[in-house]
Amino acid sequence: MFCKSLVRSAYAAGRLESKPVVRKMSPLLPYSDETRRQSSSSVLSGNKPKTMDELHGPTFLTSLYWLFVKGYFDKTHEMQVEHKKIYGPLWKSKYGPLVVVNVAEAELIEQVLRQEGKYPIRTDMPHWRGYRVLRQQAYGPLTEMGAEWQRIRSILNPRMLKPKHVSSYSTAINQVVTDFVHRVRWLRESAGGGAVVHDVAGELYKFAFEGICSVLFEIRMGCLNEQIPQETQKFIDSVGEMFRLSPILVLFPQSLWPYLPFWKHFVAVWDHLFKVAQQLIDRKVVEIREKAAKGETVEGEYLTHLLASEKMTVTEILGSITELLLAGVDTTSNTISWALYHLAREPDTQEKLHQEVDSVCPGDKIPTSEDFAKMPWLKATVKETLRLYPVVPGNARVVVEDEIMVGDCIFPKKTLFHLCHYAVSYDGNHFPQPHAFLPQRWLRGDERLKQHPFSSVPFGFGIRACLGKRLAELEMYCILSRLMKHFEVRPDPSGATVKAKTRTLLVPASPMNLQFLDRK
Repeated sequence: MFCKSLVRSAYAAGRLESKPVVRKMSPLLPYSDETRRQSSSSVLSGNKPKTMDELHGPTFLTSLYWLFVKGYFDKTHEMQVEHKKIYGPLWKSKYGPLVVVNVAEAELIEQVLRQEGKYPIRTDMPHWRGYRVLRQQAYGPLTEMGAEWQRIRSILNPRMLKPKHVSSYSTAINQVVTDFVHRVRWLRESAGGGAVVHDVAGELYKFAFEGICSVLFEIRMGCLNEQIPQETQKFIDSVGEMFRLSPILVLFPQSLWPYLPFWKHFVAVWDHLFKVAQQLIDRKVVEIREKAAKGETVEGEYLTHLLASEKMTVTEILGSITELLLAGVDTTSNTISWALYHLAREPDTQEKLHQEVDSVCPGDKIPTSEDFAKMPWLKATVKETLRLYPVVPGNARVVVEDEIMVGDCIFPKKTLFHLCHYAVSYDGNHFPQPHAFLPQRWLRGDERLKQHPFSSVPFGFGIRACLGKRLAELEMYCILSRLMKHFEVRPDPSGATVKAKTRTLLVPASPMNLQFLDRK
C-alpha cells in the first residue's frame, strides 16, 4: 500500500494528465498523416508485438535509490531524461505491486493520447476526491470522471476555450497588469530605490491569483495592494499549502489518513478554500437576484454566466470554480517568471520582443487580444518557455476501454502511462540545441524546423486538454507585453542562477531576483 502511494506522489498529486507505431523522424521533415500511415503499416507487418512483461526498467529498490540516495526526489523531471538514456523511450518502473509505463518519445506519446478513449482518465486523485466525499462537496473538472466529467466540461468549456469569449476578459486582466506594473515600482522603492525586485516568481504568483479571481469570481481580491488583506493572504496561502501537502499525504495508505496531522491540515486548508469561494459565489447570487428583481440586464463574466445559465447547481459551480482557481495560477506565474529570467540573460532576444510590442502598440496603447495576433515573437517566447519548463513535467493516462498498441508493444486495459513531457521537450532530434532559449524556433517561415506536434504539448491534448489554456495564454501575453513596454529586465546583479525543481509542478528551486529598469 505504501508502494502504491509513493507512486501517486509523483503522478496523482501532479494532475497527471494512439495509432500504433513509431518511426524515427528527421527533424527537418513534416510529420504528416501519410508518415503516420507508413509507420503504422511498418509495425503491423512486422514481428509479433512485445508484451508489457518484456519491457525493461528500474525495480522498486532501484527507483527508491534514484529518488532518495541519488537525490532525484525534487528533480524527477531530470530523472526522466536520465532513465530515457538508460532504458530507451519506453520503459516500465515498479513501485511495489504498481507498474508505471514511462513514455518519452513524441511519436509514442501521440499513440497513447490518440487511443485514450471516450472519457480520458489521468489518475483517481484519492486525496482530493476523499476530501469531497468527507465534506459532501461536488467534484470538479479535475476530480470528476466518466460521463459526468464530460457533462461538466461541456458546460465549462465555451467561456474558457472559445476565443471570442476569452478575448472579452482582456479588460479585466489588463487592469490587473496595470496594478502589477505599479507594484513593481513600489517594490523597487521599498527595497531602497534600486532596480532589483526580489522573488519575482512569488510576486507573479500574486498577479496570477488576482487575475484568475477577477475572471472567475469577477472581483478584485487585493493581492497586489501594498498591504494585502489578511483574508486574501490566507486564501493565497491555502492554495500553496494544498499543493505542498498533496505529495506528502499520498505517501501514506488512505486508511491512515484520519490519524495523520497532514490530513487534518489538508482538510482545514480545503475547508478555507471552499468557504471563501462559497462567500464569493453567494455574493454574486444576491447581486444577480437584485438586478433581476429590478428588471435590469444581468451582465458579467464567467461566474455570472454559470449562475445565469442554470445548467449547474450552485454546489456544482462551487466544486468546479474552486478547482479552476487552483489550476489557473501556476501556469501563468511560473511561465512568465522563467520567460523574464531568460530574457534578462538574452538582451538581444529581449530587444526583439520589445521592438515588436512597441511597433504594434506604440506609445501608451495597451495591447489587447487583437494585437497579439500581430506579435509572433511574443507567442514564440511563451512557447519556448513552456518547452523548457513545462508546468506539469510528467502527465498520465489510464487507458480503460481497450488494450492498445504503443510502439512495438501491446498493453492491457488499465495500464498507467506516465507521459514524460520534460524529456521529450529536450530531445535534440526535435529541438536542436535543446538547452538553449531560442524563441525563433517557433516562428513560421521557409526555414522553420518541423517539430513533431507532440514534442511539446504543455496544455495537453484532446478533450482532457487544459481547460484554462486560452485564458492562461491571454494572461501571459498581456503581462509580458506590458512589462516589455515599461521595463528593461536584467539579471540578478549577484550573478545567482536559478534551477528548476519538481514540487508536483515545475517551479524555481530558489528565489528569482531580477532588475527592472524603466525604459526611456
